[in-house]
Amino acid sequence: MKSIKSLLVLAALSVSSLAMAEGGADRTFAHMEQAREMSLQAYQATQQQAETTLASSHTEHTEHAKGLTQ
Repeated sequence: MKSIKSLLVLAALSVSSLAMAEGGADRTFAHMEQAREMSLQAYQATQQQAETTLASSHTEHTEHAKGLTQ
């Protein structure tokens, strides 16, 4: 009888630890998704900044060239 009780306790602890392990994966996935979103936003901001810099540089060169030809 004691061996059956000990097996039941062991089974109950095993099942509960498996349930907790599953929740940990969800938290890890959520953390990874949040980090991916933040890095994507930072990348998009740098790309927009680079495009703005390139566009203003092009405008300056065009205006400078117009001044030389007049």
